[in-house]
Amino acid sequence: MTPGVVAVRPDASLVEAARLMRTQDIGDVIVADDWRVVGVLTDRDIAVRAVAEGYDPMTVAAEAVCSPRPVVVGPDDSAATAVELMREHAVRRLPVVEDGRPVGVVSLGDLALARDPDSALADISRSDPDARGRA
Repeated sequence: MTPGVVAVRPDASLVEAARLMRTQDIGDVIVADDWRVVGVLTDRDIAVRAVAEGYDPMTVAAEAVCSPRPVVVGPDDSAATAVELMREHAVRRLPVVEDGRPVGVVSLGDLALARDPDSALADISRSDPDARGRA
């Protein structure tokens, strides 16, 4: 799990969310209302569900294009549980929630590092994003 939560309000603009992702060097944020998880917003959601559809990222709210009601795990759930949920729901990230509040995110990369540290995905997940090639 990646501890700590980077979150935006449901009414935050997509530009605000994208800038936060850039500053934090991450590809997703939790959309939360008073620390209740409302959804998960990814950089791909912004590109595909908003920009590609012609929506104005300055005026469209995060809640409008995020994946709503995400599947979550608890901090004590096993990696196997997280893998099964990701498979079942075809997701790459799961918010980690404790007592109703988000406390982290578990990603495919986190699981690759935990389950098979020598895999290609683990190597990529471990690498510095700024050192990777840019398209």
